[in-house]
Amino acid sequence: MIRSQIVMDDDHGELIATVVQNGRPDKGMPKFDLTTEEISTIATFIHSIPVGGRAATTGTVDPLVGDAKAGEAYFNGPGKCTTCHSVSGDLAGIGAKYTDVRALQGAMLSGEGVGRGPASALSKVRKTVTVTLRNGQTVEGRLEQIDDFIVSLTDVDGNYHSYPRHGDYPKVVVKDPLQPHLDMLRTSKDDDIHNLTAYLVTLK
Repeated sequence: MIRSQIVMDDDHGELIATVVQNGRPDKGMPKFDLTTEEISTIATFIHSIPVGGRAATTGTVDPLVGDAKAGEAYFNGPGKCTTCHSVSGDLAGIGAKYTDVRALQGAMLSGEGVGRGPASALSKVRKTVTVTLRNGQTVEGRLEQIDDFIVSLTDVDGNYHSYPRHGDYPKVVVKDPLQPHLDMLRTSKDDDIHNLTAYLVTLK
């Protein structure tokens, strides 16, 4: 959250409030009935959290503090970035595409906006789901909605399907193409993220 572009551009909760009070239904986040003052207090707390040893105060955080060479090694090695990306393919010129380094880092961590062209823009790829019914029949398609009570999808033919959920039935497996990026926040160290950002900046 503290590396989110919205959070980094926010000063006193004015941008965070829009998200909190309206929610993000497409990502499963409900809206919250909090006052502007309450959200401002929460924002103050979020901005107080250090990012890579630097205070997360808005407008002054410079994420370009890493080592580009180390970032290149991480990209080609333990980061496993080459599993999905190529510096001569979807990431070609990404350093020039993002003039704001913070926006580049945010895109890298979320996976949204990374790459160029329809074949490589992960942000245009939706979550998919496989639903296995009690009789063994499977239905696959683009995930439309999922919660504790229902799962719905649109199959490759454009047909809409909706199934009630009762415990473990039906079996539901969701595939998120952006999951590797989201996992970075859990598995990568701050130095890895800063180094990777510094490397991506050099890809002009």
